[in-house]
This record gives sequence, structure tokens and C-alpha cells, in this order.
Amino acid sequence: MALPSSTVENYLKAIYQAQSAQGPEHRLVPMGRLAGALGVVPGTATTMVKTLAESGLVDYEPYAGVRLTPAGEKLAALVLRRHRLIELFLVKVLGMSWAEVHDEAERLEHAASDRLIDRIDAMLGRPAADPHGDPIPDSSGSMVTPEYQTLLTCPLGSPVVLTRVTDQDSAFLRFLESSGLKPGQAIRVESRDAAADHVVVRGKRERQIMIGMRAAAKLQVAPTEQTA
Repeated sequence: MALPSSTVENYLKAIYQAQSAQGPEHRLVPMGRLAGALGVVPGTATTMVKTLAESGLVDYEPYAGVRLTPAGEKLAALVLRRHRLIELFLVKVLGMSWAEVHDEAERLEHAASDRLIDRIDAMLGRPAADPHGDPIPDSSGSMVTPEYQTLLTCPLGSPVVLTRVTDQDSAFLRFLESSGLKPGQAIRVESRDAAADHVVVRGKRERQIMIGMRAAAKLQVAPTEQTA
């Protein structure tokens, strides 16, 4: 079987991420959502999805949506593995900012061999997550995705550790970095005010940080004892 092209890999990864975001209660990813994620018109997405279905990588239901088959899910997970390990390598070894590695990893993920990725994985100590806290699949495509609360749902006043940032927009990441909000940082939520659209967080060196509710929903946390 020929190696998947970068276009095929991008489609599989986009479907995988959309399925994960929707949750198990939604069986199919709508074609409009997939097209939007990939920046293409729905007709282009549909044509490609039909090709993927013929290859046994997805199940496609016209006018309903698409879902990965087990074979497609494994390939998608391996693309995510390459992407997330490359991001971590760029940050840990090359000293790049976590706000700038996503686009670099997008380009490199299609060129890196499995052998190279395995060497990077070993050199980094078999890490469980990338710089943004996203879980890294293992070499078989298996991945454990912990269930975390967000700054909107965690208990007020209790110490928690920031574990994952689900939005990788570079401007947003730079804002978080300047505010001292990066995975591994111990924080606590002091208050939430839906009417004023803000959450008040006490962070590093007792610094008080105020962020919007929408941004707070993108920051996942775990109790400190869970991360010990």
C-alpha cells in the first residue's frame, strides 16, 4: 500500500479531530464542518471523502457526514503522533516558542519517517503530551485522552494545574505565555462573572489574571493531586 499523500493525511487528521471534539454521541462529522476545518468548499471535501471511502479509510453517508474506519483512525492518530512529537522537539530541543511550532509541524509531519519520529520520541523520554498539553499517540496509534475540567467548570478556590490548551492560535498562545498560563502551571480560579464575561485566575507568584469566558473554556485543568 502506498504511503498516504499529505492531502489524505490532512483529511484524516481533520476528521479525527472533529470526531474527538464532537464526542461519541455524534456518529458523523458533517461535511460542512469538515470543509470549514480544511479551508475548502464542500464539493471539494465530498470528492475527497468519496475517494477515502473507496480506500476503506472512512465511512461516508451522503447528506449526513463522514466517520473514520478503524484503519483510517489509526493512520490519523499516527499523523497526530508525528505532528505533536515534532512540536515538542522544536520547543524542547530547538528552543522555539510554543506559539510558532504548529505551522512548522504541519509542514514537517508529512516528511518525517516513522524511524525518525521513533528516535525523537525516545530522545524526549516517551512524552505523554506536546507543548500545548495535547496527548501524543504511541507508535501503534493508541492514545489516552484524559477527561479534564476547564476554567469554567473546576471548583472555585481549589488549586489546579493547567494541563491542556485546546486553541493553538499563535496570538492566543502568546497572550497565555505573557500571562504565565502554560501547561504545568499551578493556578486557582478565584471568581467567574458571566455577566461581565470574565474569569479571574490567580497564577504564578500570586499574579491575578483576568480572561474572557470563551478563552477560559479553552484551558483545561486537573486537580494538583492528579498531576503529582
